[in-house]
Amino acid sequence: MERLLRAFANKRRLMILGLLKERKKMSVTELAYGIKLSLRSTSRHLSVLSHADLVDREQRGLTVFYTIAPKLDKLAKDILHHL
Repeated sequence: MERLLRAFANKRRLMILGLLKERKKMSVTELAYGIKLSLRSTSRHLSVLSHADLVDREQRGLTVFYTIAPKLDKLAKDILHHL
């Protein structure tokens, strides 16, 4: 529960989740551009989201794509619904 709440407690991570909710699948580069943050900082935020089981990661060659995890608990679904 703590990981989940910590993941939601940051406006940049909420922005990432909002973009993924809207576009379904995005690369780290696209997300960094979308939230106006460096690749390094965006990757750190994605790591927090990943550890909270909110996003899934898929690597294709050198590019890493993220999606919202398909199996979220009720609290996570409720919060994402309001983004």
